[in-house]
Amino acid sequence: MSMATAGLEDEFRNYGIDVVEVTDPGDRIELTYMTAFPGFEIHHWEMGRALNALIDLEADGEWEPTRLDATVVRAPGDPMGTWYAKQAWFEGYANYRLSDEDLSEKVISTVEHVDEEP
Repeated sequence: MSMATAGLEDEFRNYGIDVVEVTDPGDRIELTYMTAFPGFEIHHWEMGRALNALIDLEADGEWEPTRLDATVVRAPGDPMGTWYAKQAWFEGYANYRLSDEDLSEKVISTVEHVDEEP
């Protein structure tokens, strides 16, 4: 079951994610959001909120897991980095094959920061 892009954006916003853009081409969700913590590292708490938005939608039967590709920006045009969550990880979590810690560890391991060159 696919959710309309506007519905996804609303759900992310309900979880405190400042959505810049969200698209759902069918095989994944592409999320770009502006961080509330514009330092040099992607804030794990924000990552968790984005994941929880999708986990709760899936638990309510409103979303079928797909890959999530996230881009984090400090401001428009100022990328901070990227991270992702695989479809299989959402499915494993929903079926109790992955714990909170397992899912967090897998997703955090995908973080790539933009190099800060002077």
